[in-house]
Amino acid sequence: MSNKKHIAILGSTGSIGTQTLNVVRRHPDLYEIEVLVAGSNADLLVEQALEFEPNMVVIADKSKYAAVSDALAKTDVKVFAGEESAIAAVEMEGVDIVVAAIVGFAGLRPTLRAIKAGKTIALANKETMVVAGAIVTAEARRCCASILPVDSEHSAIFQTLQGEMQNSIDKILLTASGGPLLGRKREQLENVSLDEVLRHPNWSMGRKVTIDSASLMNKGLEVIEAKWLFGVGTDRIEVLVHPQSIVHSMVQFEDGSIKAQLGTPTMETPIQYALSYPHRIESHIPRFSFWEHPELTFLRPDTDTFRCLPLAYNAIERGGNIPCVMNAANEVAVQRLIEGRLRFLEIADFVGEAMERATFIPQPTLEQLIECDAEVRKELMKK
Repeated sequence: MSNKKHIAILGSTGSIGTQTLNVVRRHPDLYEIEVLVAGSNADLLVEQALEFEPNMVVIADKSKYAAVSDALAKTDVKVFAGEESAIAAVEMEGVDIVVAAIVGFAGLRPTLRAIKAGKTIALANKETMVVAGAIVTAEARRCCASILPVDSEHSAIFQTLQGEMQNSIDKILLTASGGPLLGRKREQLENVSLDEVLRHPNWSMGRKVTIDSASLMNKGLEVIEAKWLFGVGTDRIEVLVHPQSIVHSMVQFEDGSIKAQLGTPTMETPIQYALSYPHRIESHIPRFSFWEHPELTFLRPDTDTFRCLPLAYNAIERGGNIPCVMNAANEVAVQRLIEGRLRFLEIADFVGEAMERATFIPQPTLEQLIECDAEVRKELMKK
């Protein structure tokens, strides 16, 4: 790895973005930041730009352009604003790897543009695959663009499959921490607070992902993502609740053998693996000790209480635009929970009703998916 890899980060001020910069900070001989794209956190974007001196930065919120531009006026960093600038930035000739870390449906268009430009994608935005997996995977094949998963579970599967590509997968065993509400029944969740929902025991993540983890929607999204990334039907993807978050996922092969990837629960490990692939490089992450964790347990998910997981299986079985509908409804529901306009247990009802009302499109185009997402959000805003 003699030459530096030049990196663009979509969502540089979020959880994955800041942890990616931690990896780059520790390996300046291997990586260089070319582009930083943020949503609205102008102050942190400026701070990152001053430290890493990228070629350009983009603030999606156009109202923050002046603040960013003024703060970087005495540097050589080019400043742009708006969604179109963010999308165009990933096509820059000097970019080798695009870290797709924008949360939600908003990450789809820039990720697709990066794929069309033939970039290597370090994919942390699972919604891209959930909403448009067929389109994204076909485009990646057409453009010879590599998609390297960053989610800890999908990275674990990807790592486990190294050297096994000629062998048939019998089953993917996708692990879930169970989130902060593990073990509680519906009657115990009637009045659960937002603070409790956001109190994840193992992972430090943004609010949206943490809420999805609590509802098991995050695992449902990951089931759909795994289907597209690894070409396995959802009937061969099994979710196991693993509260310790040490076994990040497993693959069972046709001879019955199971391979697993284990490690300390931190996103910096899968991020670093995506950036360094196919090599492994030195890491500061504390080494896992079996002596300190003598018990690793696995449970069946409680789908009677946490009904978002079966909703996701239902969405991908129905196919077409239904996963897009589910994702849009869930994003609206999560925002309403944050605003105090929806209770935790109402998320599954809210999403399920949207899926039932939706007009089915069996083989949607990208334009139809974009229209579907907008229409679902518009309709739900009336409720």
